[in-house]
Amino acid sequence: MNLVRRVAVCTSVVVGAALTSVTVASAAQTVPFQINPAPFGNPNGSFDVPPIRCTAVVGEQPGAVTITGGKEDRWGCLLSSEVLWLNLSTGAFGSARLSDGLNGIPAAAILQTGAGQVAVTVIPAVGGTTIPGVATFYVP
Repeated sequence: MNLVRRVAVCTSVVVGAALTSVTVASAAQTVPFQINPAPFGNPNGSFDVPPIRCTAVVGEQPGAVTITGGKEDRWGCLLSSEVLWLNLSTGAFGSARLSDGLNGIPAAAILQTGAGQVAVTVIPAVGGTTIPGVATFYVP
């Protein structure tokens, strides 16, 4: 009876650990950041140009991050902007472009950064003075 009890406890621990790791791996997390427009060279912005809110979504795919908008249904980040990234853990780097937001699909870019601590900046493609948005986060 003692052996059966030990096997049952060990089995429940192994199953619990497996389910916990699956839950953690599949949970997507968002890291918000913003781009500050500076119309007419004013770094404080203005009433007609509010801050632009973007998010980095990690955990949807291993070794990848999605840069998109922070509003409902992933809208709100600048369309067709350049995204530069650097994996601080591995030294890998790259660039991508946010999509154009046509056909009702919000702007997004999927970056294949690999696992590690990643720094991302979004540089608006539109003219004018802007302060690029920067974020750092861990990509599983």
